[in-house]
Amino acid sequence: MGSNSSIHAEHSGAGTQASGAVTPQDRLQRQPAELPADALILVPVRNLVVFPGLIAPIGIGRERSIAAAQEAARGQRQIGVVLQRDAAAEEPTLAELYRVGTVASILRYVTSQDGAHHIVCQGEQRFRIIELLEGYPFYAARVERYEEVPTVTTEVEARMIQLKERVREILQLLPEVPAEIAAAAQNVGSPAALADFVAGLMDLKPEEKQEILETFELTQRLDKVLQLLVRRIEVLRLSREIGEQTKERMDERQREYLLREQLKTIQKQLGETEGNAAEIAALEEAIAKAGMPEEVAAHARKELKRLERMPDAAGEYSMLRTYLEWLTELPWSVTTEDRIDIAGARRILDEDHFGLEKIKRRILEYLAVRSLNPEGKSPILCFVGPPGVGKTSLGQSIARATGRKFARLGLGGVHDEAEIRGHRRTYIGALPGNIIQAIRKAGARNCVMMLDEVDKLGMGRHGDPASALLEVLDPEQNSAFRDNYLAVPFDLSKVMFICTANMLDTIPGPLRDRMEVIQLPGYTEEEKAQIARRYLVKRQLEANGLKPEQCQITDAALTSIIRDYTREAGVRNLEREIGTVFRHAAMRIAEGTAQQVRVDAEDLHGILGPEKFESEVAMRTSVPGVATGLAWTPVGGDILFIEASRTPGNGKLILTGQLGDVMKESAQAALTLVKARSGELNIAPEVFEKSDIHVHVPAGAIPKDGPSAGVAMFVALASLMMDRPVRSDRAMTGEISLRGLVLPVGGIKEKVLAALRAGIDTVLLPARNRKELEEIPEDARQRLNFIWLETVDDAMRAAFVDRP
Repeated sequence: MGSNSSIHAEHSGAGTQASGAVTPQDRLQRQPAELPADALILVPVRNLVVFPGLIAPIGIGRERSIAAAQEAARGQRQIGVVLQRDAAAEEPTLAELYRVGTVASILRYVTSQDGAHHIVCQGEQRFRIIELLEGYPFYAARVERYEEVPTVTTEVEARMIQLKERVREILQLLPEVPAEIAAAAQNVGSPAALADFVAGLMDLKPEEKQEILETFELTQRLDKVLQLLVRRIEVLRLSREIGEQTKERMDERQREYLLREQLKTIQKQLGETEGNAAEIAALEEAIAKAGMPEEVAAHARKELKRLERMPDAAGEYSMLRTYLEWLTELPWSVTTEDRIDIAGARRILDEDHFGLEKIKRRILEYLAVRSLNPEGKSPILCFVGPPGVGKTSLGQSIARATGRKFARLGLGGVHDEAEIRGHRRTYIGALPGNIIQAIRKAGARNCVMMLDEVDKLGMGRHGDPASALLEVLDPEQNSAFRDNYLAVPFDLSKVMFICTANMLDTIPGPLRDRMEVIQLPGYTEEEKAQIARRYLVKRQLEANGLKPEQCQITDAALTSIIRDYTREAGVRNLEREIGTVFRHAAMRIAEGTAQQVRVDAEDLHGILGPEKFESEVAMRTSVPGVATGLAWTPVGGDILFIEASRTPGNGKLILTGQLGDVMKESAQAALTLVKARSGELNIAPEVFEKSDIHVHVPAGAIPKDGPSAGVAMFVALASLMMDRPVRSDRAMTGEISLRGLVLPVGGIKEKVLAALRAGIDTVLLPARNRKELEEIPEDARQRLNFIWLETVDDAMRAAFVDRP
């Protein structure tokens, strides 16, 4: 049933009338109401539905409603009570009124001392509005009245009996219900009257009551009332059960409280200390506030009870207390709100890093997916590239762009599985693993966690940490990561893991398979100049205590440092050399020999010394038998010289330069290919039988391997045997087959950038690597010429100096 069965009234328009205002009585006197026979005075109401047979008080405040009530009371006419669709409408139109209402007789009309008007009316029958009538100071309408036809069938009787049973049931669930209501409900003999009586007393929304009022068919009306009554009974029954359970829990807590107080008294009598009482209370409060999953919270409360029964002098006491402190301080339910602002994130990434468009696009894609699917799994990104290209600082930029906390975990040299999974509590000094420690330090379970140098994980007698990372970095498993120290599952699925590595070869295959690898190549000369101007100069000025107006470094000086004093894929050494320049300027300013220092290219010799790098390509390739190859290294691309020499002998092939097995095989294949083409190359076959050929790759202390030097070796041997020098401005890479085909190789982007750094303007690449051209920076593509090789004949045509 309910508490708002009949008190809601239409009263929000009431107020004191200004002097000189037209009163309803004046309007009635000016324009007497003469209504047609089938017309009815309407009183629109808010939040109230009057059913036939029920008495309801109505508060009226609008001028037209007051006029309607007074006219009906004076002429002893009936009124039509109709519900508004929009309760806020002051002058509702026909469209804003429900078409079905209740004809009611006014039993009393009361005007209170504060000027408020009230009527007490009794519903008589249903009616439907046909049209509103104009020209009256109140609402009036032509209506069609609905006469309730007594219908007594077996179906109706069955529903009536069921309805009375449900009424008896709900009255037993409600507290303090007058006995008169129960008796009245049981004594109603008409099914229609019973349905209206029950619907009028039930605590329903006005729209639900209106739906029952508009149901003219008796069987359907009884079904709707029964359905709503059954739903209300279920709500009340559940509410009573919840109340009883709450009371039982309260009784149980009171019992526990009494027992605890008695236990404290017994311990005091036995002389046991109470010093740990405050700690126990603090831990109990911390467990309640930690927001743990129910399984973890139950485990924590169990351990707390153990701690409570344990004397604080026991050896296990401090260990258990530390364990509970770890449990309560972890961010079980603490998350930071993602900043899903694509434009803002793009701006932050552009501020922190120049270039790196592929990485920035991937981060923005992640944010876009997160905005459309907030519950999706976080990706496992792995940035792979040479040192100094900004892999580690990218993690901080990602955290800033997403509005998340940042945690960094260095994995270089970690060789103990317990560093990842933690130690078991049975060991003295046990702690959780670095993953859990980093999350606790970050203070949010959806932080950005950078696993730095993942390719430098070791393996010792204490297990394999790379294998322990398999569960951490698997989105399908890490939602229940179990640290050995905690011994309860912790959800890592909301953490955004970012790994960094210099090379992929040393990362185990299963671990590499769980990560989305994004390659970060080296920078071009133009990109380095932009990075230096935007970031490095500003950072080194601050680091050396200088202001921008005190020391200036020209663009020519920066370009000279990049070309002549550094040769690297990243910008780490470049920043060091810039720092050296600024320290020199700081010394001069501190000594007072200068107030302002401007460093140009010609000043660098006196500050940084002689140039450290020069182009040796022209010198090395000026004689036959020398070709310039391109190599990939963990720290970026590099150029590689292949030198071949011929001495009298008996046809031996000598290989030096600490070459690997694959590279030795490439040299043998290149020599075989040159022998097979001796006729085309105008080389006498007996030359090979009477000569020893020595192939050397300088920088002999550095191990070298791989098949990508095959083209360079073939060109070097052909140059030697034909006595024709190779062009000094060209470098090449590619694997060769005995049929003379040039096969694709890897690391094209790094090799091309290395050629650009070395001053080479034309590169010879396998034609099947043409698809990787778009990954090369636009600046490099514009400054280099590319020759695509299908066979070694293409290399021969492009590599040699033309004969005079």
